[in-house]
Amino acid sequence: MQIGLVGLQFSGKTTLFNILSNKETHSQTGQEEASIEVVKVPDLRLDNLTRIFQPKKQINATIEIFDIPGLRMSDDNRVKITSSFLNNVRNNDALFYIVRAFKDESVSHPMSSIDPIRDIAFLETEFLLSDLAFLENRIDKLNRDIQKSKDEKLKRELPLIQKCMEHCEKELPLRSLKLDDNELKLLSGYQLLTLKPLVIAINYDEKSIPSIESELANVNSIKEKYFASIIPFFAKIELELSQLSLSDQEVFMKDYGIKESALTQILRTSYEILGLQSFFTVGEDECRAWTIKKNYNAQQAAGVIHTDFFSRFIRAEVVHYEDFILHGSFNKCKDAGAWRLEGKEYIVQDGDIISIRHN
Repeated sequence: MQIGLVGLQFSGKTTLFNILSNKETHSQTGQEEASIEVVKVPDLRLDNLTRIFQPKKQINATIEIFDIPGLRMSDDNRVKITSSFLNNVRNNDALFYIVRAFKDESVSHPMSSIDPIRDIAFLETEFLLSDLAFLENRIDKLNRDIQKSKDEKLKRELPLIQKCMEHCEKELPLRSLKLDDNELKLLSGYQLLTLKPLVIAINYDEKSIPSIESELANVNSIKEKYFASIIPFFAKIELELSQLSLSDQEVFMKDYGIKESALTQILRTSYEILGLQSFFTVGEDECRAWTIKKNYNAQQAAGVIHTDFFSRFIRAEVVHYEDFILHGSFNKCKDAGAWRLEGKEYIVQDGDIISIRHN
């Protein structure tokens, strides 16, 4: 899973990337190349299981974060959109727009004023124009190829591309268009920008914490317009927070009235918008979180652990995390009826602890 951080220059995008990557050597603001980090997904459930089983190692689920170089002003004082920038954006499963809402006279906004709604509209418009250009070219090519080959697959694709084109012409992102699984599968190879799940992360300063609810009310109209989630964060505070121990972080967050760190919010929201969830395997060697799509059955989940487990699947021993914590052991879960054997069609739930029986 790859998440792309996109934003105008001086939005706090690279600061957020440094917080997420938690490295001593940080990326620099204004860099020309995209930076990539594999980030562990924090999970208190996995931490608790590790304390109970005391394995040799703990393996968290991971996510790849891409810091796409910030957009810059061209010689004519306009923000420049380049083909390399758009290519960097395409290579992601979901997008996070990092938008500036803080004022700092020492760091000028590339568009000269602070206006989050304008900045979001600018990015969405550019991505919409890119999708329109692709769809128009694709329709022309399909019409030519259908005349030559009479290919039935191309004939089925054409009305779908036309439907997408009509939607974009209404200045609506493709993520707001209702598409079934087959249509999404057909479009997946084209990496359409406005089809990608979107989170808008708005960077406020600490002075906005007491009034953050009213601040968000001012931008809530864009949630439905762009079919996106919105996360407020405070980059400077989060940077300080990331340098503290876990116990000090709790005190720090309480003092500032912050309920959840940006890291936790972003990674949890990433899972939600991509339709992902975690299940666990436990034992003396390792406690591990595995990432799967929602609605995966037990056989599909087994195949994520090892490809042979899919074809040689017999049964899955299943206990949900909450039941395990409540009863304290697998034997007590059995006595309480919380431990069960499930067949290959069982739909795995977020937080299931699973052991696969296979031949």
